Amino acid sequence: MSSAILQRLPLDMFWPTFDPFLFCAFHNDHYPKGNGQMGPRASLSGRSLGQDFAGIDGWRMYHGKQVPGFPAHPHRGFETVTIVNKGLVDHADSMGAAGRYGEGDSQWMTAGQGVQHSEMFPLLNEEKDNPVELFQLWLNLPAKSKMVPPHFTMLWNEETPVVSVADEQGIESRIKVIAGDLGEVQALACPPNSWAADKSNGVVIWLIDIPAQGQCVLPAGEGGLNRTLYFFEGSQMQLDETLVASKQALILDPQQALTLNNTGESARVLLLQGKPIDEPVEQHGPFVMNSREELQQAFADYQQSQFGGWPWPRADQVHAKDKPRFADYGSLSEGKRLGNDGFADRVLC
Repeated sequence: MSSAILQRLPLDMFWPTFDPFLFCAFHNDHYPKGNGQMGPRASLSGRSLGQDFAGIDGWRMYHGKQVPGFPAHPHRGFETVTIVNKGLVDHADSMGAAGRYGEGDSQWMTAGQGVQHSEMFPLLNEEKDNPVELFQLWLNLPAKSKMVPPHFTMLWNEETPVVSVADEQGIESRIKVIAGDLGEVQALACPPNSWAADKSNGVVIWLIDIPAQGQCVLPAGEGGLNRTLYFFEGSQMQLDETLVASKQALILDPQQALTLNNTGESARVLLLQGKPIDEPVEQHGPFVMNSREELQQAFADYQQSQFGGWPWPRADQVHAKDKPRFADYGSLSEGKRLGNDGFADRVLC
């Protein structure tokens, strides 16, 4: 085994993560044609609706009963980073904000002191299948930031930097820089209270595509960081001198460079890295705090305030079928709602 690889772990839907990351879910669903109401044109019999994770026929309804996805639910004390490679997500939240994003877009949401949101997967195409592929990462917040105001930022695909790196044979790999600068290429700004906002914390989220027979080198970083490489698509690669099959998480020594030689079909990997927050973590369901007392307070606060209530007609809120990709930041204050381009509201065709 390459000395840069410290450990290997298998991948399923929920991937192993390390401080400052709390969780990584990989959703890969080949949904059928839409039924006109943004649900699947297929029988739902035999599915455990409301808790459908079995993957029958290659897709899941998750907690949705008509439209797949995750109806209204609360969060406090951390951030979600949702990276959508295929398909669309309809966002709605307790601040009155809404959005439709996907096909390469990412949403970075700071739950902070508390927010409810829904994440539904509208199946808009009624003439052909509706594949959805996305990651959702949970990035912890330090104690000083757990009760900051909620915030979300859109990282639109058209604006997210992608670095092309050619090997000695001229084969180009592509590195999508969602967080963490790569050389002189700077990632788009993340929410201001994120652990990633301080570059000294070394947070990296890179999505890397390596063609067959291509080679890509992960540069060495600083010590004291947690670095994990997720080989989720492809067949096999040689990492330095170690042959590795896909569907594995590889815990790496961040101070050593690592050469990825793709000896199989086109491969895709996700790289997560960051300085550990190194604080106590107490988690129960959708709340992540530093103590049991803070968790109890989170539940009490949610029962009392519902984190602002739910201003939408449906818990599984979806937007009009003809709505393009967009972000509406709702009741967020002007100082909090401005995105990377300085515009409060954004519509993308």
